[in-house]
Amino acid sequence: MTAIARLPLFLMLLGLMSVTLIVPAGYALAIEEFHDARAFFYSGLVGMILTALVGIALSNRAHNLSGVRQLLGFLAAFIFLPIFLAVPFYEAVRTTTFLSAYVEMVSALTTTGASLFDPARLSGPEHLWRGLVGWMGGLMVWVAASAILAPLTLGGFEVTAGGEPGQLIANGAARDVRNTPARRLHRSAEALVPIYVGLTLALCVLLLVAGDPPLVALMHAMAVMSTSGITPLAGVTAAPSGLIGEMILFCFMFFALSRMTFSTDTGQAQRRGLQYDPEFRLGLLIVGTVPVLFFVRHWLASFEVGDEQNLLAGVRAFWGGLFTAMSFLSTTGFLSGDWDTAQAWSGLSTPGILLMGLAMVGGGVATTAGGVKLLRVYALYLNGKRELERLIHPHSVGGSGLVNRRIRREGAFIAWVFFMLFAVTLAGFCMAFSAVGIGFEQAMILTVAGLSNTGPLVLYSGAEPIVLNALGAEAKALLSAAMILGRLELLAIVVMLSPDLWRS
Repeated sequence: MTAIARLPLFLMLLGLMSVTLIVPAGYALAIEEFHDARAFFYSGLVGMILTALVGIALSNRAHNLSGVRQLLGFLAAFIFLPIFLAVPFYEAVRTTTFLSAYVEMVSALTTTGASLFDPARLSGPEHLWRGLVGWMGGLMVWVAASAILAPLTLGGFEVTAGGEPGQLIANGAARDVRNTPARRLHRSAEALVPIYVGLTLALCVLLLVAGDPPLVALMHAMAVMSTSGITPLAGVTAAPSGLIGEMILFCFMFFALSRMTFSTDTGQAQRRGLQYDPEFRLGLLIVGTVPVLFFVRHWLASFEVGDEQNLLAGVRAFWGGLFTAMSFLSTTGFLSGDWDTAQAWSGLSTPGILLMGLAMVGGGVATTAGGVKLLRVYALYLNGKRELERLIHPHSVGGSGLVNRRIRREGAFIAWVFFMLFAVTLAGFCMAFSAVGIGFEQAMILTVAGLSNTGPLVLYSGAEPIVLNALGAEAKALLSAAMILGRLELLAIVVMLSPDLWRS
């Protein structure tokens, strides 16, 4: 395993994806979809042969010796790996363009989950491949966060770290010669892969018990753990498990609020336990507050239609808001089956701007969730709270420990810089979408959906769903760029462009 970890990161991912292609090929063969079976099997075989040949050619060279070069390989995987992933999908579907297949694979790999295809248009093996790519993309993010982003103090780690983004200082990584990038990659994969696989299987079994068919249960389990929101149905509302299935999915969405739910490597601020983790507590506050606002909004409107005393409709409306708020905060994007109940109860339309706001906030650092991350929001909150205290006591000294002081000062500054970069990027993509003929509302929705990696926003946050397959080639390319940039974050791109790091 250590020898494999020394191969180029892109080559490792190519080989892993090639092996994964055997799964939809076997499923297609089992249900006698022979064309799909051939498309997936031959693509996987070609990928494995290519990986083996290139791996043998590069086996006498040491790779992954630089964290920045690993980061570059991580970026290359999101840009170029979907080209290979799109080949079997394009061959299997047969009635689409390669560009649409590429955008679909970018959407899946970045865990965005914005689909260009109507669910009825794709076969079971094709749906399974989309789900597997999204699930593998989530696993990539888990491992890369620990092995690549954390040592470079990126991806949200810069808020609590003691140095500047891009510096190899985390956990003494720069001073320990044995702690090489290849070894970190090996250790992270060894520790996190069993947890990720185990949680996915546990969720799948629970959904099977609740009544979902095997394909639906597996894909929904992979969609929640990777926060990709990829489903073979028109939505989670069409799942046979119904309300029980939603409750099961809701419980597993908590893993996207904080890395402390499955790991303890995000720093000394969280060593006291999950109940003291600021990300988890802030996530619970948002998930608890937003559904109450939804409920009050619908309850007040229900007076106008004379249905304010319908207790069952009120309870179902509250659950619809609770599940949907958690789903969009985790950037999964599943809509509750009772979301329509809330609208029917009050007669109000979907508050799309709130769903976009939840998606932009996002989940925890080093989880599969997208968005700007809860820890950055918490850092700005601490900084604002401290500034208000200084208005009353200008010469006071802030307490709450060394870590909180770090977050309030350097962490808050870096978080503010990230928010400014995010805002500029948001404006830039909106202008770019408008330049290719897309209206302002749709341009904003596409930009937020891409940068927050919450693809279902294109269906639920606007007055009408956006048909992605009807977009032009330029708009599809812009959407792909937004999804990749949202997954890797602009701060990491800035670090990769630093000449000092390349000379080190």
